[in-house]
Amino acid sequence: MLTKVYGSAVFGVEATTITVEVNIDKGIGYHLVGLPDNAIKESNYRIAAALQNNQYKIPGKKITINMAPADLRKEGSAYDLTLAMGILAASGQIQSEDIEKYIIMGELSLDGSLQPIKGALPIAIKAQEEGFEGFILPADNAKEAAIVGNLKVFGVENIKQVIDFFDQGTPLEQTVIDTREEFYKSLDFPEFDFSDVKGQESIKRCMEIAAAGGHNIILIGPPGAGKTMLAKRLPSILPPMTLHEALETTKIHSVVGKIKNMGLMSQRPFRSPHHTISDVALVGGGAYPQPGEISLSHNGVLFLDELPEFKRGVLEVMRQPLEDREVTISRARFTVTYPSSFMLVASMNPSPGGYFNDPDAPVTSSPAEMQRYLSKISGPLLDRIDIHIEVTPVPFEKLSEDRKGESSVEIRKRVTAARQLQTERFKELENVHYNAQMNTKQIREYCKLDESSKSLLKNAMERLNLSARAYDRILKVARTIADLANEEELNGNHISEAIQYRSLDREGWLG
Repeated sequence: MLTKVYGSAVFGVEATTITVEVNIDKGIGYHLVGLPDNAIKESNYRIAAALQNNQYKIPGKKITINMAPADLRKEGSAYDLTLAMGILAASGQIQSEDIEKYIIMGELSLDGSLQPIKGALPIAIKAQEEGFEGFILPADNAKEAAIVGNLKVFGVENIKQVIDFFDQGTPLEQTVIDTREEFYKSLDFPEFDFSDVKGQESIKRCMEIAAAGGHNIILIGPPGAGKTMLAKRLPSILPPMTLHEALETTKIHSVVGKIKNMGLMSQRPFRSPHHTISDVALVGGGAYPQPGEISLSHNGVLFLDELPEFKRGVLEVMRQPLEDREVTISRARFTVTYPSSFMLVASMNPSPGGYFNDPDAPVTSSPAEMQRYLSKISGPLLDRIDIHIEVTPVPFEKLSEDRKGESSVEIRKRVTAARQLQTERFKELENVHYNAQMNTKQIREYCKLDESSKSLLKNAMERLNLSARAYDRILKVARTIADLANEEELNGNHISEAIQYRSLDREGWLG
């Protein structure tokens, strides 16, 4: 007897429906075809034990299972439940009239309980697109799949519940989530707040500009100056995510299995990988491509602490994703693209010893050592970072003050207002939502300069020996400064402030 059951495979952040055909015939044997990986090939042992422990069995006949499309590589243990239900239906141990209306996925334990799977959200989106009635999956993944409307989502604990549902019509409990209510309810007060930061007013201003325009930023300063503390608080002043952004971000985290028992992600991601990270872990890839840290920080912040300690090759692979805001991973048989529109926040000490031009410094580095240390970061990468700012240690008087600084909520209001101006400005453009995303043509259109501003910028360019890309960065940052001040035209004040934020371009910085 031939039965069809449906599962799903995830490639990139999109899912593809997999038809599992189970045929039971005279003879003996278990044949699984359709490019399964080792985890799927081993599934017959898990299935046999799970069925045995629930008073069912794998029939002692010739079982042929085909996973179509047969030329597409299948991976992972999430097909256990699909295969088990197909075998039960094909062998006549359960009724199976409605089994084709559902996508069924889940990893089986030997006692028949279900373990969580990866990629539940992309699978649910695809199931809804293709008109399936429902999606049966492990209870741990039910909330993330229930984000999708017009699809019945049933989270189950055990294979017995699924068997009783099809065989005896025992109803399963549907997981229902009001996506909008869940999303807006969790826009609470941030864990890390800018009011905790003493002093550092100019750096806070810098962070506000970076957040308002989506600019990449690098903080340079000695140990203990507060670089990491400031970076951790940056997500708290970014505008709240839109529903579309939240869905996109949740999808990526779902693919790597990081959304257990969670619905929609409403907080912007903050990723801080260790400097020993490999290039594949950073940008994504592997034999079965998975999103890397730059994609997991999509719509959020990627913080690289101690930037020169990262391997140079690892930093160089970020250059293209920083420009294109997506990363394409190519293999011989297929290509996947992951979004990676993130804000890069980097921090570094100005020298190997950590102290720079400080007469009281415990360690001084020679100019040659400093040059070697800083040369680990290439010019092209620095060019892609809009704002360079020096962070100086906070004096004791400031640290011991009782007065609290401005809170993240107040700063976020100004940032959100500036972002709304930008959204309105770029509403006709598909891939541009804030100033940092502008290309050269848009910079010429929206960053027009008067004569005095032009000569000011010309002098700075010549004196600091800036590249053409740095010129564009200054104009983008100046545009954001004007937006924060709610001014339509750029003027000399905006330009001169933006020029200040190019510390690493200044001649004599190493001297």
